[in-house]
Amino acid sequence: MAMLSNLDLIRRVPLFSMLTDAQAAAVSGAIVKRRYRRGDRIVEQGKKSNALFIMLTGRARVISADARGREVILATLQPGDYIGEMSLIDNEPHSASVQAEIQTDVLELGRLDFARCLPENNSMAYAVMKGLVQRLRHADKQIASLALMDVYGRVARALLEFARPDAHGQMMIRDKVSRSDIAKMVGASREMVSRVMKDLEERGFVVTLGNGAMMVKDNLASLN
Repeated sequence: MAMLSNLDLIRRVPLFSMLTDAQAAAVSGAIVKRRYRRGDRIVEQGKKSNALFIMLTGRARVISADARGREVILATLQPGDYIGEMSLIDNEPHSASVQAEIQTDVLELGRLDFARCLPENNSMAYAVMKGLVQRLRHADKQIASLALMDVYGRVARALLEFARPDAHGQMMIRDKVSRSDIAKMVGASREMVSRVMKDLEERGFVVTLGNGAMMVKDNLASLN
């Protein structure tokens, strides 16, 4: 790796394959090479690193953890993969941690230099990118909940996602949501979801109104 220039390394990364010569030269002057040992965290869930990391060598795992510290591996990353792009695009904290499985070398590119490679903030392309990032974040949460939560927790999470506050601050689901749709969302049978919903109603976590709307109590979050 030491024999290659930064520009040579940039040209080998698929993410930068469409850069103009001027853009590639600017990026190559801004990147920093870093090395992570086995077990090191490259990015941390819930925090911002304000940088893009492109893997040159090694292997890393993407890990999502819940509030209880339980972890699920979402993906394994290899050379050529990149880390932290979602946080740079939407300026939100990382949705998962990335941990080196073996010694891993990366290229690090700071936020400002990364932004020079992006479309303008007010362009349609940038709006589409932000929309895709939000979908990916939602998908990561869904995958983690399927792996870490029981059916009660997954149903509670789905209901909370549907609910919106009314004029009095009460969380309401105004559009009728079928048991079949909830079952597909949480990866459980319709029968199981029906039993869970019945139990949630009996315990006062949710209240179904005459017009089909559903009132979601604050304590439902304790099951999530």
